[in-house]
Amino acid sequence: MTQSVLRPSEIHPRLAGTALDELLHPERLIWTPTQLAGLTRTVTLDLGERIAGFLHFDEDRRWWARLALTEGLELWVLTWLPGQGTKPHDHGGAAGSFAVLRGELAEEYRYPGGPVRQRVHVAGDGIGFGAGRAHRVTGAAAGGSVSIHAYSPPLVPTREYASLDDVPAEIPPLPGVLR
Repeated sequence: MTQSVLRPSEIHPRLAGTALDELLHPERLIWTPTQLAGLTRTVTLDLGERIAGFLHFDEDRRWWARLALTEGLELWVLTWLPGQGTKPHDHGGAAGSFAVLRGELAEEYRYPGGPVRQRVHVAGDGIGFGAGRAHRVTGAAAGGSVSIHAYSPPLVPTREYASLDDVPAEIPPLPGVLR
């Protein structure tokens, strides 16, 4: 039996030596939506001020930076100016979460076979979701918005759709995603 070699946690240089080290649990290879939601909320509350010190807003496109990466998790910060958003997409079989650090995000989402729904997430809101959720997220605050996102397993490609009405009855995991 061969033993898996865990990659040490990779942490954004501006967050080195913070509580993030203890929050990442590099031994955890798969995170649940609830665990991801807890992480993004904690990072937003405990490290939000520090993260705010290196944010960038770009009028041409959304800006993002990876905050951390382990074998089981990736963590990102994204900035959104009003109207900047994603195309409808799923996460290729990964579970996810996001929490709003500042501003508001409008989300249209759908689970396979279900109706398209809409929700506005304001600063302090957070949500965890399973592998079957497809969504479109748009910045909705005049002064810009900031959100923290987490995915498990990490580095899974997304699948884009022309619209949320095109989400299939089942969203299979993309190759390479462990179940």
